Amino acid sequence: MLFTTPVFLFIFLPITLIIYFISKDKYKNVILFIASMVFYSWGGLKYLILVTILIIVNYVSGLLIEKYKDKKKKKKIIFISTLLIDLGVLFFFKYFNFAIENVNKVLNLMSLENISIMKIALPIGISFFTFQILSYVIDVYNGKVQIQKNIINFGLYIMLFPQLIAGPIVRYIDIEKQMAERKITKDKVYQGIERFMIGFSKKILLSNMTGYIADTIFNNANYNSNSLCAWIGIICYALQIYHDFSGYSDMAIGLGKIFGFDFLENFNYPYISKSIKEFWRRWHISLSTWFKDYVYIPLGGNRKGKFKTYRNLLIVFFITGFWHGASWNFIVWGLFYGFFLVLERGFFGKVLEKVPSIIQRIYTLFIVLIAWVFFRAEGLTNALIYIKNMFSFNFTNNNMILKIIDAEHLFFIIIAIICCTPIICKVEKFINSKIIKNDVLFESISFISLLLIFNIAILYMTGLSYNPFIYFRF
Repeated sequence: MLFTTPVFLFIFLPITLIIYFISKDKYKNVILFIASMVFYSWGGLKYLILVTILIIVNYVSGLLIEKYKDKKKKKKIIFISTLLIDLGVLFFFKYFNFAIENVNKVLNLMSLENISIMKIALPIGISFFTFQILSYVIDVYNGKVQIQKNIINFGLYIMLFPQLIAGPIVRYIDIEKQMAERKITKDKVYQGIERFMIGFSKKILLSNMTGYIADTIFNNANYNSNSLCAWIGIICYALQIYHDFSGYSDMAIGLGKIFGFDFLENFNYPYISKSIKEFWRRWHISLSTWFKDYVYIPLGGNRKGKFKTYRNLLIVFFITGFWHGASWNFIVWGLFYGFFLVLERGFFGKVLEKVPSIIQRIYTLFIVLIAWVFFRAEGLTNALIYIKNMFSFNFTNNNMILKIIDAEHLFFIIIAIICCTPIICKVEKFINSKIIKNDVLFESISFISLLLIFNIAILYMTGLSYNPFIYFRF
């Protein structure tokens, strides 16, 4: 079930909210858990069974780790066994066929019989909920959190529908207390509604409109062979993926607030970054934090010399790329970022700090756009061809741009670019402090304006057939 569909917006969400708010506090987690099960089962009951099994396995593992906390050997065996189960499930559903495909390439070179490829459907959001499960097990093992003895509360942590299928990745340590007790206030509900409307509007009006242009160019060799079209295509894709994922995160954070939860922020204007290091502090913050805490620091971080720091960065970004999908494109995408992070750790980083801010931002955006080609293109060969087209300086037949971009799409592209920066926030602060000078009046005008945009987005939702969520495939 998508947030940007009529069935969610007009049926599932209102019914869930009504039942949730009329119920006593002691039943609220049960209601949210049931609602989350219904939400996830919309994609198929077999996926719900899988998640339920993982919930039971990791719930029991947590109890056993606590039981044998003074017996290090047994505790470690339980911990490692649980990790192998969780990662094994992720590997089977997401990477098994990829591994077989690459083994078959080797077998072909040796003229040996190939291994049959299995038909494996990828459970929606498996990468996200697996990492949430792992964070709980690891933190329980390390004694950073108390075990969750209530299986409904534990199941809710894994299945909470606002962030279940596309993040942000919520770690148990961040919402441990909220699972047992949380306050629902009028201000919090208002903030949640406002945040949801912002995310919904970004997704429908900005991501979908720019995504249509990106798909048209990427899927048509006649278009992307033109350098201008190729650059417009990757810029539109950068706008699409940002507003798609940040829009979903906004909706998830907003829904969380309505139900009393405070999720951590997931984006902070990444496209205004002055370095790749800064970009990854601003982009997909929950994933970056997860890898920092559970992979980079345990490997030694930057505490064991330059060589091991560089090694650790490359390992983390290899895994980051692979986490996104079973494809060499994603691996190259991750290592591409790892390479520039290593560069910025050395002499190049010192040089970068000395150049004007505008140069730093141009450099960062340039690297990010090139990286997005690997993320978007189907196969490494197509990615390299696309990049070649970007720099081929082929500007013949530029009139084809007019066939792709009309006035409506151009308007939303411009708005999408503006919304990648804090300009609107600064304008709002200026209007509030210098022109209106009345917080209540300003809030009322802002909310009415947002409500109008939200209603326009609903009209577009009902009228457009193009409504993908990029991060659902992860």
